[in-house]
Amino acid sequence: MKEKTKEKKLKLGLPKGSLQESTVRLFKKAGFAIGINDRSYFPFINDVDVECILFRAQEMSRYVEDGVLDCGITGNDWILENGSKVVKVSELVYAKQSTRPVRWVLAVPVESKVKKVKDLNGKRVATELVKVTKEYLKKNKVKAEVEFSWGATEVKAAIGIDAIVEVTETGSSLRANKLREVATVCESTTQFVSNRRSWLDPWKRKKMENMVLLLKGALVAEEKVGLKMNVHKKGLKAVLSVLPAMKKPTISHLSDPDWLDVDTIIDEQTVKDIIPKLKAAGAEGIIEYPLNKVIY
Repeated sequence: MKEKTKEKKLKLGLPKGSLQESTVRLFKKAGFAIGINDRSYFPFINDVDVECILFRAQEMSRYVEDGVLDCGITGNDWILENGSKVVKVSELVYAKQSTRPVRWVLAVPVESKVKKVKDLNGKRVATELVKVTKEYLKKNKVKAEVEFSWGATEVKAAIGIDAIVEVTETGSSLRANKLREVATVCESTTQFVSNRRSWLDPWKRKKMENMVLLLKGALVAEEKVGLKMNVHKKGLKAVLSVLPAMKKPTISHLSDPDWLDVDTIIDEQTVKDIIPKLKAAGAEGIIEYPLNKVIY
């Protein structure tokens, strides 16, 4: 009896912890529904070709490099920290709270006499990002003791540590813990990475490329909205002069031959300024609607 061929699976690592919620939300917009059971490290995904496993972002690049995973999502900071040899398939600029890069910053208590990096000579620094911090201090010709912190790094500065290197998006956590930024050690964005061997497999590579295409489309859509409106032919030129369309807006005829439907995509942050101008230019029945994906 002929042995049944084993079905191919793409093993995808999803970040457990601070990036988990925003990652699941992004995948949903991209068309991948992910269900996570608090008691399991193997989430459900609505793609029979993909098997998901939860790992901490700090460890992800090592498991991808070792081939435990075909691909995964982690921060560039942890790729650097681990020195992992992986394929960076694509940058996905999103974080826990925003779509901006995160920063690892050198911070000290607000009352500290440390004003610049050089002032840390002979001092103690606590961080999770030990290797990167050591390289940063060496580059700045600073000799300081760098110790690993098992989390809750902000509190270390209140119990005798001279400085910390911690990740921040808005700086609110640092301020809440009475800390002051001295310098930015590095910036980091989320990366979709692949195992080198998996990247050479045509089936797996195509699967990853298609997934990344949809994820990037969902990210672009995060900052865009669609606008629809009715415009009289006589006012079309005035309305078009207001619209900063990505390409050219779609224009179609309505049942009334004197009126047109204009459909376009714009940056969400400009909507509040543009809609009043469109109304003043003669547009009617203006509808703003959200987008799931924008593929260039």
